[in-house]
Amino acid sequence: MQPASACPCRGCIPWQGVLLAVSLLTFWNPHPTAQLTIEPVPFDAAEGTDILLLVHNASQNTIGYYWFKGNTTEDSHEIISYSILTQNINTGPAFSGRETLYTNGSLLFTNVTKEDTGFYTLRILNNDLRPVLATGEFRVHEKLPKPNITINNSQPMEGEDSLAFNCEPEINYATYLWKINNQTILDGDRLKLSNNNRTLTLFNVTRNDIGPYECEIQNPVSANHSDPLTLNIFYGPDAPIINPPDSHFRPGTNLNLSCHADSNPPAQYSWSFNGRPLEYTQELSIPNLSTNNSGSYMCVAHNSVTNLNRTTTKNITVSEPVTPPHLTASNTTVAEGESVELTCVPNDTEISIQWLFNNKTLPLTDRMQLSLNNSILTINSVKKTDEGEYNCEVSNQIFSQKSNPIMLTVIAGPGGDDIPGGPSPGGLSPGAIAGIVIGVLAGVGLIAGLGYFLFFRKTGGASDQHDLTEHIPSASNHSPDPSDHSPDKGDDVAYSSLNFNIQELTQPSSPTSPSPTATETVYSELKKK
Repeated sequence: MQPASACPCRGCIPWQGVLLAVSLLTFWNPHPTAQLTIEPVPFDAAEGTDILLLVHNASQNTIGYYWFKGNTTEDSHEIISYSILTQNINTGPAFSGRETLYTNGSLLFTNVTKEDTGFYTLRILNNDLRPVLATGEFRVHEKLPKPNITINNSQPMEGEDSLAFNCEPEINYATYLWKINNQTILDGDRLKLSNNNRTLTLFNVTRNDIGPYECEIQNPVSANHSDPLTLNIFYGPDAPIINPPDSHFRPGTNLNLSCHADSNPPAQYSWSFNGRPLEYTQELSIPNLSTNNSGSYMCVAHNSVTNLNRTTTKNITVSEPVTPPHLTASNTTVAEGESVELTCVPNDTEISIQWLFNNKTLPLTDRMQLSLNNSILTINSVKKTDEGEYNCEVSNQIFSQKSNPIMLTVIAGPGGDDIPGGPSPGGLSPGAIAGIVIGVLAGVGLIAGLGYFLFFRKTGGASDQHDLTEHIPSASNHSPDPSDHSPDKGDDVAYSSLNFNIQELTQPSSPTSPSPTATETVYSELKKK
């Protein structure tokens, strides 16, 4: 058998540049001190491809090449040998028929299999008959199959179980990667990977761990990934939610309640009213509501796998219309600084009371107090700003009614403008007023005494006057003397003079004409007499 000096027909490899290098090495005279080495081309190869063990730095004095499988030179492991002196090639026990030896000592493997993976030893024999050894290695990788994920528990429960995922099959020299939701998984508090990453452990599963999960295997020549795996994690039920959120209804309307709880598998539902079982259904309907339907409605959610129950209770109130309340007041006309009490008398129970002022919500001040149930409003130290219309309003969750209105009138207190006889703006001081009052009282007393005197004088001396008339000359025959005057006329002058002085003392400073004073009244009565 002759050694190959060019590419054989079978198993031709696509890297002609490598073979050209092999041919050149046949005529290369290496440095005598260079070390013999073997280079695998390529180091990693897929099954069914070719690999070349390329020899470097072979001596010019070489007379033979001997290849062995493994890190040994035992005859039982010999693959092939070539004698330069005889130009003969001999095959050994390890020869598979897929090896080709070149004249420069390089060895070509075609259509490699995984069994070809490993070390290979070259022994060169020089003309001094001293052997030189070199070792090379390559790996053959299978084309990776599609992996699949196995799991130790197909029905995990939230908060109770942990899971172990395995990426199958187990392949030497392969790398394993894990993804969840298309994101690479790394070690964490609840996620642990084995040394070769083939096994993923998930501790204390939750409903959020459903995935999907994927595993991927890689080697130097290929890669493949599994189908996604989505977990079926049992959990719940959570606390049920009852809809609609309304709790208050009018009589005659329909009640439709729906209950939902997050659960896997879906929860089973039942209802009860005031502790009495109703129906096994998710939705409860009650037509034509009345006050008898007011009460506590409870929904029970049950998970048949976790065997857990959760409940939620909803209180429903069916409200009747309310009637108008009655509003009373301790006084509807109040002087500034005084207090007033308004009382709201409702005709219904289970109602709330609020107060209105001039048809708007009453803004409470620090002078206002409400009773515990808001039925009594007390206003202390009343001010003019408190004057206006008051109402109370009663309401339940559905209906409301307003009371009769009460108009509160606020007048000025002592010394205020609204009191009759009080000073006008810019009027007299309190001391001046007191002096006037004393003067008026003294004047009244004086007039009373003088009136009595004049009255007695008139009535008591009437007969004397009659006798004297006979001696009084007539007006036509007597010229009046400045000193002559009748008693009646003198009395009138005295009255007039006294009344004028009294009026000056009691005349108010206001330009408007006042009503007759007490003094004027007495004087008028005396004149009539």
